[in-house]
Amino acid sequence: MDSPAPAPATPTAPADPRRRRVATAAALASAVEWYDYFVFGIAAALVLGDLYFPAGSSSAGVLAAFATFAVGFLARPIGGVIAGQLGDKRGRKPMLVLALTLMGVATAGIGLLPTYETIGIAAPILLVLLRIVQGIAVGAQWGGAMLMATEYAPEGKRGLYGSLVQLGVPIGVVTANTVFLVAGSVTSESTFASWGWRVPFFVGFLVLGLAWYIHTKVEETPEFREAERALAEKEKGETTSRSPLRTILRSHLGTVFLAGGSFAVNTATFYIIITGVLDYATRELDMKRSAVLAVSLCVSLTQLVLIPAAAALSDRIGRLRIYAAGAIGLLVWAVPMFLLIDTASLLWLGVGTFVTSCFLSIMYGPQAALFAELFTAEMRYTGASLGYQIAAVFGGGLAPFMMVLLLEATGTSMAVSAYIIGLAVIALISIRILASRAVRNTPAAPSPVPSTASAD
Repeated sequence: MDSPAPAPATPTAPADPRRRRVATAAALASAVEWYDYFVFGIAAALVLGDLYFPAGSSSAGVLAAFATFAVGFLARPIGGVIAGQLGDKRGRKPMLVLALTLMGVATAGIGLLPTYETIGIAAPILLVLLRIVQGIAVGAQWGGAMLMATEYAPEGKRGLYGSLVQLGVPIGVVTANTVFLVAGSVTSESTFASWGWRVPFFVGFLVLGLAWYIHTKVEETPEFREAERALAEKEKGETTSRSPLRTILRSHLGTVFLAGGSFAVNTATFYIIITGVLDYATRELDMKRSAVLAVSLCVSLTQLVLIPAAAALSDRIGRLRIYAAGAIGLLVWAVPMFLLIDTASLLWLGVGTFVTSCFLSIMYGPQAALFAELFTAEMRYTGASLGYQIAAVFGGGLAPFMMVLLLEATGTSMAVSAYIIGLAVIALISIRILASRAVRNTPAAPSPVPSTASAD
């Protein structure tokens, strides 16, 4: 039967210094990976449409740039499947190193890429290809970084340790916004459009150094080593090799789709407020780019506190209870958020996106541990990555594009609110089914590691 698999007891925990080194490396890997991913979204909202997709209207250029942004999301499941298969069979660390290397090369390549004016149609084609590589890299990265952190976590703190990787998202947003703000402040409008926007992409070169550090200084997780030993014993004498992907597709595909359905509203709303709103506020509401970026930066800073707080609370009272509270908040706040944004006031823009950010953090904090606990160690990389990346494709990847389309078609931001509400309803249905399955599969004796069954 397709149901969430309770996480097994964690093997003998490593010493605290090793835990700290692994947790720090995983958090840094997540931060630099998401920074590289987010600079594209900001650049797409600000300059890429004009430079790589010249068209008759600004809306058409922005739509083309956001479509390229979405291509990266379509590539993410490919990275999740490839890295999941290899990560469940060969280890979490090698896949994390590979993901960082791919992301560093692709991001730096975008910074060096000539524009349409220079090389013609080859420019947007190469931009799309590099964006695909970014998507594959981030699809491979999340599962590796998340499992490096959660599988090294001490008993009762899996949610908190998993949230260290989740912090990579707000850190990436803050850093990307800061670099763009600095680049814009020290250059004129024409200089920024000419070469200033490229500077944030050159940080990709630094990612390669972090990849080398993880390769040489960080050890494989104890849970993977234990699962590897157990499977080696089980497979003695068997003629066929195991396939985590085949196991997921045969027995746990429903859990993967429920995980994705539960998270799509979070990733969609997140990209709406950091990318879609940036375009909407500057192009439609005539707000200053630097001011909107500053608001986004400040709002993202609050997530650095809220995400680990929500995760730590989930270690005490259950993942799904906290997770569902965030989804309900997004459903209720979808309309007030855009009513405040439409005032074109920086204050109300800040209030609207800050409250939204709080609900996003409440969901995002426990999400890493929740997804890890839906699958056993020998198929966890594949299952958790697929669930996350499905949400990314149908939520985050399409969200800015859908926002522009809805605004153009209806002329009102309430259409975007309705889009968020629809995704929130899907999330709550998915969460309810996951909770009922967890209750049915709760073992008679309590598990030493908090599982999804602790939610209800």
